[in-house]
Amino acid sequence: MTKSLADLGLTTGTWAIDPVHSTVGFAVRHLMVSKVRGRFTDFSGALEIAEDGTATAHAEIRVDSVTTDNPQRDAHLRTADFFSAEQFPLATFTATGFRPQGDDFEVDGEFSLRGVTAPVTLKVEFLGVNPGMGNGPVAGFEAQTVVSRRDFGLDIDMPLPDGGAVIGDKITLTLEIEAGLQA
Repeated sequence: MTKSLADLGLTTGTWAIDPVHSTVGFAVRHLMVSKVRGRFTDFSGALEIAEDGTATAHAEIRVDSVTTDNPQRDAHLRTADFFSAEQFPLATFTATGFRPQGDDFEVDGEFSLRGVTAPVTLKVEFLGVNPGMGNGPVAGFEAQTVVSRRDFGLDIDMPLPDGGAVIGDKITLTLEIEAGLQA
């Protein structure tokens, strides 16, 4: 039997992302032999569960909040070579559909970055609902998707003299989300 979000304990209402207990991160190949990992420190979003059990979700990420723990690289990521943070300050995600997969989900949606919107599918592991610590229930999710940076106009190649490139095309986006039911 396929479970709905409500069957998993996600009751009707707005489940807002708790940015203090959540992470929005990414990883990309560097020199084709290792990975650079980073994260965004300023983001928000919510999952809305309607009375009829249908759901919507949306999120915003301030791309100028990127950190890879390397200030020089972070400054470069904010430029027109990458995020164009001044011109396009937000990356957004809006869910277009939820497909239960046992206790987990695939969430289809539209991801926008640098003024380009493309479809993505998040593979979401539902971690459960906890009564919380006095402020109401909290739910946990881990999600991942892989996107092509070129699909979003991030087409800087930075080729290496002997072949290959400084950065890979495939970006793994990883979300570790704790969301609280709003009163």
